[in-house]
Amino acid sequence: MRMSNESATPKATAPADAKHAKAKAAKRRSSSRKKASMPHAHAYIQATYNNTIVTLTDLDGNALAWSSSGSSGFAGPKKSTPYAASIVVRNALEKAAEHGIKEVNIFITGVGQGREGAIRAFQANGITILSIKDVTPIPHNGCRPPRPRRV
Repeated sequence: MRMSNESATPKATAPADAKHAKAKAAKRRSSSRKKASMPHAHAYIQATYNNTIVTLTDLDGNALAWSSSGSSGFAGPKKSTPYAASIVVRNALEKAAEHGIKEVNIFITGVGQGREGAIRAFQANGITILSIKDVTPIPHNGCRPPRPRRV
């Protein structure tokens, strides 16, 4: 009993190869497209007692890059330090380097220690600061306080 190979049909590799080639060409085209250079951006710094978050956006508010002290590898009380804030700014600027940011308007929120450190880090990384605006929400006599405690 001899099996013959003549009855076996050849595999249809041509369509799969064509599909693979199209996908490869599409990938090549999309990766060769250059990102639009935007020298001007907005930087939002949120400095809380526990963390510092920096978000870089275009002028319409679309996020280009972000970084936080937790995602930068800091843990516990080290997350709210000025040094951590400077590392956060550096990481965010590295992520947004392909956009060619040269100058920023800074909008800062919160009362944490990272406020000053983040602003100094933008200057240290060669970014021109056009304006600094504190947008921390302040209540106009806000919520009713809790009743006095009876002891």
